[in-house]
Amino acid sequence: MAIAGRKWLAVLAMVAAGVAHAQQWPAKPVRIISVFPPGGSVDQVARILAAQLATQTGQQFIVDDRGGASGSIGTQVVATSPPDGYTFGVVFDTHAVNPLLLKLPFDTLKDLAPVMLVGTSPMAIVANAKEPYKDFREVLAAAKQKKPLSIGSIGTGSLGHLAMAQINRSQGVDIVHIPYRGGGPLMIDAVGGQVPLAIGSVFLVTPHVKAGKLRALAVTSLKPSPQLPGVLPVAEQGMPGFLALSWWGIIAPAATPKPILQKMYDELSKALKDPGVAQKLTDQGIEISGGGPDEMDRFVRGEMARWAVVVKENNIRAGD
Repeated sequence: MAIAGRKWLAVLAMVAAGVAHAQQWPAKPVRIISVFPPGGSVDQVARILAAQLATQTGQQFIVDDRGGASGSIGTQVVATSPPDGYTFGVVFDTHAVNPLLLKLPFDTLKDLAPVMLVGTSPMAIVANAKEPYKDFREVLAAAKQKKPLSIGSIGTGSLGHLAMAQINRSQGVDIVHIPYRGGGPLMIDAVGGQVPLAIGSVFLVTPHVKAGKLRALAVTSLKPSPQLPGVLPVAEQGMPGFLALSWWGIIAPAATPKPILQKMYDELSKALKDPGVAQKLTDQGIEISGGGPDEMDRFVRGEMARWAVVVKENNIRAGD
């Protein structure tokens, strides 16, 4: 009984220490790892949230861009950082696909703690403004006539890559996939005409569509996106029921004390309720979710199961 009592007291002491730590958090600058390079939606979401968190807490939240390997390099930084509440990460839809394609040096489900599902967004298929295509039907028609076509995505295993693999398989076409190292590099080449077509989140492409550099051909939601009025879903252009949504989430090292994770979640929830933050995100096509750790965990597991089928059916490998 004495030993059991001491163990119970030790557990209580650890809980009390965690609560005390959380009450003081953040006592120094917090690092937010953006797992894709500058210029893409992950970096933008990270910076919007970091600025608001700094305002709310009076402490610096510093965005650290660690792009590469479809987001897995930055995610590894989070997984191997001290679980002290001073490192978090912003991940994208590749987070649920990387375990299916890459030999990761960490376990996506065991080495990381879900904090929040920030939101989801349709993707958009766009063409350089100098390309002749007015909608996605015309792209499919050209592909069925065996015209050489290529489309860029933010990387191998990205939702854009998998969505196009589904489309190719369903329509019996071969639109060649070109992987980029994130949304920033992809948009540079799409705007510059180095790649004729691109697929990325509405968040990513909308500024370039509004600037007249890119033409939106389709969205991957079941309904049109308010940010791209007049642009029909893929589901209404030859593929009924087609749906693929991008998403953004917040993660932490797995052993981060739960009281700190809860406080971070509370601060993020407060940030998403700020009218300015909400407007910046919704203007770019994000439907804010704000789902907690359990919801994000269920969502990620569901995405992993769903896209595993697509990866297997299309024999997708890293480097495709």
